[in-house]
Parts: sequence; structure tokens; C-alpha cells
Amino acid sequence: MKNTKKTPSFPYAELAITSNFSFLHGGSHPDELMLSAAALGLKAVAIADRNTLAGVVRAHKAAKLARIKLIIGARLILMNGFKVLCFPTNKAAYSRLTKLLTVGNRRAPKGDCYLTCKDLTNHGQGQVFIAMPPHEITPDFKQQMKQLSHAFPDQCYLSLSLYFKGDDQSRLDTLASLADHCKSPAVVTNDVLYHMPNRRPLQDVLTCIREHCTIHQAGFLLQSNAERHLKRPAEIYRLFSGFTEAVHRSQKIADLCRFSLDELAYQYPDEPSGDSPTPQIELERLTWIGAKERFPDGLPGKVQAAIDHELTLIGSLNYAPYFLTVNDIVRYARSLDPPILCQGRGSAANSTVCYCLGITAVNPSEIDLLFERFISAERGEPPDIDVDFEHERREEVIQYIYAKYGRHRAGLAATVITYRSRSALREVGKAMGLSEDVTRALASSVWGRSSQGVASEQIEDCGLQSSDPTLAQTLLLTRELIGFPRHLSQHVGGFVITRGPLDELAPISNAAMENRTIVEWDKDDLDTLGILKIDVLALGMLTCLQKAFTLLKTHYGRPMSLAQIPRDDLPTYKMIQKADTIGVFQIESRAQMSMLPRLKPANFYDLVIEIAIVRPGPIQGDMVHPYLRRRQNLETVEYPSKELEDVLKKTLGVPLFQEQAMKIAMVGAGFSAAEADQLRRAMATFKRTGDIGNF
Repeated sequence: MKNTKKTPSFPYAELAITSNFSFLHGGSHPDELMLSAAALGLKAVAIADRNTLAGVVRAHKAAKLARIKLIIGARLILMNGFKVLCFPTNKAAYSRLTKLLTVGNRRAPKGDCYLTCKDLTNHGQGQVFIAMPPHEITPDFKQQMKQLSHAFPDQCYLSLSLYFKGDDQSRLDTLASLADHCKSPAVVTNDVLYHMPNRRPLQDVLTCIREHCTIHQAGFLLQSNAERHLKRPAEIYRLFSGFTEAVHRSQKIADLCRFSLDELAYQYPDEPSGDSPTPQIELERLTWIGAKERFPDGLPGKVQAAIDHELTLIGSLNYAPYFLTVNDIVRYARSLDPPILCQGRGSAANSTVCYCLGITAVNPSEIDLLFERFISAERGEPPDIDVDFEHERREEVIQYIYAKYGRHRAGLAATVITYRSRSALREVGKAMGLSEDVTRALASSVWGRSSQGVASEQIEDCGLQSSDPTLAQTLLLTRELIGFPRHLSQHVGGFVITRGPLDELAPISNAAMENRTIVEWDKDDLDTLGILKIDVLALGMLTCLQKAFTLLKTHYGRPMSLAQIPRDDLPTYKMIQKADTIGVFQIESRAQMSMLPRLKPANFYDLVIEIAIVRPGPIQGDMVHPYLRRRQNLETVEYPSKELEDVLKKTLGVPLFQEQAMKIAMVGAGFSAAEADQLRRAMATFKRTGDIGNF
């Protein structure tokens, strides 16, 4: 006989989750919350951090991997203390939420957000509101609840949560009556602070750090239990057995909130294109003009083929406006009197188009670079052009961008400042009541900017006992805290520019520096959503060079520019070979000065090799000594094939550059340029966790 018994259904969506992007309030990363929610059988969850959307992109990325629906929203904390969850039901409502947060951020100092009931009313269309009551239901809260339900009669709900303090039943009955009175249906939330119960100790430490007290002084500031974690839907139905309809209502609200970050159709500014009808045609016009200037004796066939290839790919990906913007910024800097020295660098040096436009000074055809290292259609990532400007005059360039596009369309990207070993040790040690000399000793045992925590042998070296329970707990919590966000800072110069209002894309806030505004998302978040960023960076050496040019012109009547600096000046290379390079950009470190007398660079390409070889990849790959032996004719240079000789001849058969690794894959394994770039990324030494084994 066939079993027709159905598995009971428990529709429930967790709508009140606080991640660690509610700085020092949440005890779990967004990805931990998404993965745990999916494992527990939840079909939909909402990350709602305090007056911010800083963590939603990471949650969005993790939710897609976990195949769980993410509801985008924020926990709005008004200046009068009223707390309400806000979830946009569609893209237009999402833009109103980002504008609401921008209003609160811009009127407050960095790190704060000042919101009022009027702000809520002005931006509430299309939102779902869930009021979060305090533990003690005060007359003020009841009045505020009535006002919210009156302003948004069909959009307002009241949260029911358990705190396991002995008065839950009477509290829930009071809230249910208030919900009926205000005609705002009750909905169950678990008000989650961490993904699993064993994060409760870290949550307590975060509270102590936030409140500037030790764990022994915190008292009632701490949560009374470890119940603020994600739970299975069946467990929620058991706990709220008398409020089944309110539990089920959470799923109905989740169904109402249909907005996804995938709907953010980012549009780069499509400014007037000079003398051409479209940005692509204008980019092609400027590129060919620049090519004639760069190659006055005629365009080599290899260069012409590279330009045709790059322009075709740029056109197919619609990146021409981005290149024109960078070109415009560079031209502005050089048009001033005196001009601002600037120079493109990074992977943009792989582009012949950037070379023709004057963005970079590196001719890719001379050093066999690959454009796919810079842009790849298969990679699906936006280009990233870094341009260095004189550090004393970069602000002129930044203000030019603000003036041209307006603050409503341009803003700096954020940088998430995270806890590393030293900062985590100091904060956790202080919260655990360790003396200052103990925390100082532990922190001083950590090397550099490590994120590895403290090993047991290091503890013994400090004269401490690793078996001490308080110390052991401190080190355990320190390892958990490492990687948690501390606060948002501004990127060193990454600009986000949009065609429409920027605050419809992401919340904008004030930077610590006057006349600066930043978006809440960092570089990785922008890459995830395919949002273009232009890096306007500062370099002190360019300022030094400009001052040297001024001295030459003033005292010797010899005007000079970057293009006029001789590349093969013999006296200069003799100084370099003696390691007389203190203050010389890129070759002034101890490691570089140690290598210079051994490698003895005699031309510009030798300097390229010198800088590349003193890096973790070549050193760990045992490439340094073979290259030096071959350069000194102590070892025979051999090539497995003629094809590999063409790739490795300039570096004496030793692969030193990532582009060479890509070409080896193309020659030896038949990879396409895009596939070779994927291999390069999988091999990258800067990645904390490599994926070369899965390639």
C-alpha cells in the first residue's frame, strides 16, 4: 500500500537578521547566515542591518550560491529611538530606501545616520514596514506605532519575538492587542544576531567593545541567553504555537518583496562624444589619432592588429564611455598650468588603446603583454584603470570629477576596514579584562598585518601560559573576530560614476574629509554587481618629479616632461647597479637594494624584471636563482621548443610574469586568451584561498 502521508509544511521566512555589518551588533558574516539558513530549511531570509545596506551585496552573492531568496532591507533606527524594518517591494521602492538612507547619512557626521518620522513618510511608498518593539512596551512606542500604521495602513506590521525572560506570554498578548488596535498585523521574527548558538560568546564580546566595558562589568547589557540564532521553521512554529498565523505571515511578506539586486541595471554616464555620434566612434577616432602620435614612423602591423582587436572587444562590451572618461580626466590634469603629472598603471598597461590615448606610457607591443589580462569577455568583470596623480594635487582632479558629474552622480567607493590579529587581540583582551601589559605583549608577538591569530608557541615566548582558561578563551574569540568589519572608510581613490542619480543605486554618506562623499559598497561589491570604478590615485614620486622639473626649468633653463626623461641614461644605471637607490620609487626597499648589485640592470626592461623578480611568486617558485645564474652565464639557457623560446626568451627561459604563464598555457595547452586569464587568476598568490585545483 502506497504511503500517502505528506511531510508537514512550515512556511516561515526569517525577516529580522542582523549581520556583522551592523558594526559591533551582529555576530556572523552575511555568507555564514545565508549558508546556515539554507541548511536549516529556510526558503527566504532578510538581512536588515542598522541604517545601512553595506552588507547586502555579500549576502546577495552568498544567497545565490546557497539557492535561498534574499530580501533586501534595512533596520531603520530613528532619532527618537523607534526601530522599524524596511523592505522594498520593487526597484522603485529600493531606490527610495537608498535615498532615505542617503538623507540620514548626509545630515550626520561620518558613521552616523540621523532619520526622522518625516523621512520615513517621504520615502515610504512601496515599502513593507515591520515595527520592532522594545522589551518594555512604552506609551511612546504605542504612539509611534499608531502614527506609522496611520501613515501606511496596508504596509505596516508589528514584530513578535521571544526573549525567554519569563514574561514572554504577557508581552506577546500585549503586542497582539496593539497590532489589532492599530490594524497592523502581527508577524513573528526571531530577531537573529548570529547564525549558530556558539557565536553567543563573541556576541557578548562585541557588546563589550561597543559599550566600552569588560565582560565582568557588562551585566544586563548582554543578552540573557543564546537564543538569538537561526532556527528551523518547525522550531519557530513550536515556539509560537499560539501565533501560527503570525508565523505564516512572514512568508507572505517575503512573497511581497520581489526586489533583487540583480535588477540594478547599472548605466555608465553616456556623455556627449565630442566630434562623433557615439562614444565608440569617438574612442576609435581618438585612438587612431593617438596611434599616429605614438608611432610617427608608421604603424607596425602588430600594433594595428592589437588596436583593431581591443576596439572590437571594447565595443562589444560597451566600455567606450568608460575609456573616454578616463581619457578626459587625464587630459584635464595635463591641460592645467602647470600640468599635473599622471600615469596609468596596473593591468591597464596591457592595453594598446590606453597607450595610444596617453593613459599609460607602456607600449604593450614592446614587452609582449596580453589585452585579456586587462579585459576579458568571458570573465564578465568591468575594466579597472588605475591612474596615479601628483599626491599634492590629486584633490584638484577629484573636485573636477565632482564638478563635472555632480555629487548626485559621483562618489568614492568604500573600503571595509576589518579586524586583523593585532586589533582583534587588543579589543578582545580589553573586553575579557586582561591587563594592558598582557594584551600589549600578545599584540607585539604578531608579525606585520597578519590575520592568523597567535600560535601557542608565541604565547609561551611572551612568558604567558597557554593553558590559562581566560587567555585561551581570549585567543579563541580573537580568531573568530579576525575578518569582522570594524567600520567603513573611503577607498584611496576609486570613483563610481552613474548616468542617473547615484543615490538610487546605493546609499551615500559623508567621508571624514570635507567635500568627499562615499558609496557604502567596496571594490569587491562593485565588481559583483558589474559597476565600473575609476581609480584616481596619489603618488608622491610624481610630485617629486614635478618639483625636479621645476628646478631644472628655473635654474638651468631646461624644460622637461615625463616623455623627455631618457630611458637608457648610463650614469643612472651605474648608480642603480651599486644599489644607490634610497628614495627611488619601486627599487628602494631592502630586498630590491639587495638584488640590484646581483642582477645589474642595464636598461629599462632589466628594471621591469628587477621589480617583478622580488615578489612572493618568483621567490616561492624558485625562479630567482635560476634567472641570476643564467644572466651571469653560469647556467645554459635551454628551451623545450621554439614556441616556448618565443615566450621566454626575454627572461632567459624563466617565467617571471603572469602574462608569460598565460602565453605558456596558450602555446602548450591550446588555451584561448580568456581561458589563460582564468588560469592566471586561479594561480594568483594574493588570493587567500586558491582554486587552481578546481581549474
